[in-house]
Amino acid sequence: MAAAAKSGIIRAGIGGWTFEPWEGTFYPADLPRKKQLEYASRQLPTIEINGTYYRGQKPETFAQWAAAVPDGFVFSVKGSRYVTNRKVLAEAGESIERFFATGVTELGDRLGPIVWQFAPTKKFEPEDFGAFLRLLPERHAGRDLRHVLEVRHESFCTPDFIRLARKHRMAICYAHHHVYPEIADVTADFVYARLQRGEDAVPTAYPPEELEQWAERAKIWAEGSVPDGLPVIDPAAPVERVPRDVFVYFIHEGKVRAPQAARAFMKLVAGG
Repeated sequence: MAAAAKSGIIRAGIGGWTFEPWEGTFYPADLPRKKQLEYASRQLPTIEINGTYYRGQKPETFAQWAAAVPDGFVFSVKGSRYVTNRKVLAEAGESIERFFATGVTELGDRLGPIVWQFAPTKKFEPEDFGAFLRLLPERHAGRDLRHVLEVRHESFCTPDFIRLARKHRMAICYAHHHVYPEIADVTADFVYARLQRGEDAVPTAYPPEELEQWAERAKIWAEGSVPDGLPVIDPAAPVERVPRDVFVYFIHEGKVRAPQAARAFMKLVAGG
């Protein structure tokens, strides 16, 4: 992991840890499935939990996951779809409470950003979206929370959205995707990126030269700046130059090579 006095921590990982094609390609062929999280968390510094988007978990499940991973490992967690998949976001209060009641903070110091994913059809409505952001808690069960907004409609490509996210100190997910909008504006004290154009035919999902470029961009983010060449919606807004933690996830349709991509990325970040 990359950590320096004038730089945040860079972590790269994958989405989930249960995926049959990883058996024998990432996981040892004889590794029991119940040991996969333990193994993955010692190969990579972070994993994005996606199952929480589809269904609620139990506090003891989160506690078990936390106990299976080493010190310094961080999960990011997808928020429930019942929170974000609604016409009026301002009415999501009860669903937000229900999500946190599942015990997500049982992850303890392994809890990283919480990602709120919106449907590709969900358009930006400033008043309603602002009301939604006010519903998201800054703390729960004694833990500070970090929120990520993963938007997928072009209507969010407006300075109004950028200013709203920055006002609430919430990160906008940067998506390197073939269809979804790319928004590289820095709006929080951390950066969250999902690199989704990988290919299984490439041993590291992204070609080596592209992987090197993304590693350099991550270093720039971690030092507090914004990399050149990425789409910024509100370029006139000043960005405070302070060290930022950076979370990068290799997640794509055919994700067989995602673990290899994340490991190669971390090696590049470390200077290897």
